[in-house]
Amino acid sequence: MNDSPSMPAPSASGTAPTADRPYEHRELMSFVRRSSRLDKRLQKAWDNYADTYLLDLPQVGGRELSVSPDFNFDHAFVKRTWGNSHPMIVEIGTGQGENIVAAAQNNPDVNFLALEVYRPGVAHALLKAGKYELANLRVAEVNAPDLMAVCETGLLNEVWTFFPDPWPKTRHHKRRIVQAPLAAEVHRALKTDGLWRIATDIEDYALHVHEVMDGRDDFDNIGTRIVSLPTEHVSKGTADTAASLPHADFTESERFDGRVLTNFEKKGIDAGRVIHDFTYRAR
Repeated sequence: MNDSPSMPAPSASGTAPTADRPYEHRELMSFVRRSSRLDKRLQKAWDNYADTYLLDLPQVGGRELSVSPDFNFDHAFVKRTWGNSHPMIVEIGTGQGENIVAAAQNNPDVNFLALEVYRPGVAHALLKAGKYELANLRVAEVNAPDLMAVCETGLLNEVWTFFPDPWPKTRHHKRRIVQAPLAAEVHRALKTDGLWRIATDIEDYALHVHEVMDGRDDFDNIGTRIVSLPTEHVSKGTADTAASLPHADFTESERFDGRVLTNFEKKGIDAGRVIHDFTYRAR
């Protein structure tokens, strides 16, 4: 992701909507809907390219950014939309589209779907897709857990979640997008040996990812890099105490070479933050 907001988390009960599970009211939201106003350049991009690149998915009545549990994101839909059955990669929180656009340019035989809730970010992705005439990229302005819930089992080769909103205050940690219910849906949507790639420049979020993912029996952490992290969480006002907390070694990945260096990531590096990459393989 980048400095745009991330996707909403599954419901407080942990139950994601599917055709077999009635939709539940979501009390925990892991994004804040910012202004959806577009400047003239982005409005022109929307007008020119939305018909080609933006997916118009059925919603749950009265809930913005939802995906109807009656919709099937399956091989048949992919074939109709992308015109082929190439491998599929979904990015949760594409920001302004830098990573997924570069990946689509470099991998014309792979289908890509960018998920974003911040409308100017969606428009930026549409602009880039249109500029480079990318036939293998589509964009959806939807809640990522909703889409994962209606994804056909084993449809996806990879899921990417880069630099999600860290929600730094302790009382907001439960709003972080990487949570056990979403992990279960991502696992179901991935092929066997499919990958969930995650990256963050926030040390406390890295600990959160390890806590959610490393103990699961449906994913393997296939990283090869050992990093030391505090074993206790800090908050927005106590982050400077992290160095004095007990530490332990954790396994992470080398930087994913398929991720371009965005301005957002560069700002984090320039600020002295360490980039944490994770690669989890679906069993």
